[in-house]
Amino acid sequence: MRVAVTLEQCWHRVPGGTARAAIDQVAALDALGEVELVGVAARHKDHPPEPWTPPIPVEHLNIPRLMMYEGWRHLGWPHIEDATGPVDLIHATGVAVPPRSVPLVVTVHDLAVLHDPSTFTRRGVSFLRAAIESTQERADLVLCSSRATFDDCADQGFDPERLRLVPLGVRIVEADSDLVADVRERHRLPDRFVLFVGTLEPRKNLRGLLDAFSRLEPDPDLGLVVVGPGGWGEQADPTAYGLAERVHALGFVPDDDLRALYAAADVFAYPSLLEGFGFPVLEAMAQGTPVVTSTGTSTEELVADGGGAAVDPRDPAAIADALAGYLDDPGTAGRTGETGREVAAAHSWERTARLTLDAYRELA
Repeated sequence: MRVAVTLEQCWHRVPGGTARAAIDQVAALDALGEVELVGVAARHKDHPPEPWTPPIPVEHLNIPRLMMYEGWRHLGWPHIEDATGPVDLIHATGVAVPPRSVPLVVTVHDLAVLHDPSTFTRRGVSFLRAAIESTQERADLVLCSSRATFDDCADQGFDPERLRLVPLGVRIVEADSDLVADVRERHRLPDRFVLFVGTLEPRKNLRGLLDAFSRLEPDPDLGLVVVGPGGWGEQADPTAYGLAERVHALGFVPDDDLRALYAAADVFAYPSLLEGFGFPVLEAMAQGTPVVTSTGTSTEELVADGGGAAVDPRDPAAIADALAGYLDDPGTAGRTGETGREVAAAHSWERTARLTLDAYRELA
């Protein structure tokens, strides 16, 4: 079976979780050695930098991204095979959905734009809504990254017979203790800290986290470390919460440093308003760090077996109480962290790849 996989999101300015999911899923599928995979993207002069480089060969359509996306949306053109030659199946791993010329599988991570358009740009709202409509019209099977997304798709009118639950995985690499010490020193981190990781945009609810952190008992040794690239929208200002000296914004950091930050953190906080899966939650759990995240979204599933606590993300007091519960009780934090390691270990990319392969075979 020869499968074309869309990988254009690897070239986006902020590739984000959709690119990360596609890269790791494709790498795991390729490792199985049971299908021939070829990537598809628009015209580009250069390869995307690490860690966004696709793990399989990529063929390029001879048009730029915007023309490709708009052509897929409005004209049903260009066809994937114009770049790849004959294929047996197409897998759209991002939000842009190509025309269906052979059986089509589409991965849907979330339907957040339907619930709160205010957390997206105007152009983003238009594009994402059109992508959802295209998925409903064109996809033979829809792969959902979490039970929350699966149920949301069913509620929003997707044909339940075409939905498949394919949870994502996590790379488990133990953080080296020497690197942890080096990262602490290089970034001048406080002795104790709460960690947040994510693209800085309204949906991630950094404002709510700053509000919650400001409610904790004052501790000169405790800081809030914020990791992630700038996204869009007005950025949360720590000075508005009296936290100018206690918030450490590191921007984007490489994977090795990120693992060390997860391992060094006392608590990982991820009060996102809506997620399709929640990679950072699982990554923190893999390093044995207790998690505080959100009810009513996919990340609640990840901590359901004891790797952390889920609270109302719109209630800063509840977030603060959950953080304090781990910060003030090292024993509970340690037990929760060990449970989190076990939960993360069950989320392998091989499992994701085999569930994806099952969907391919179902159509083939």
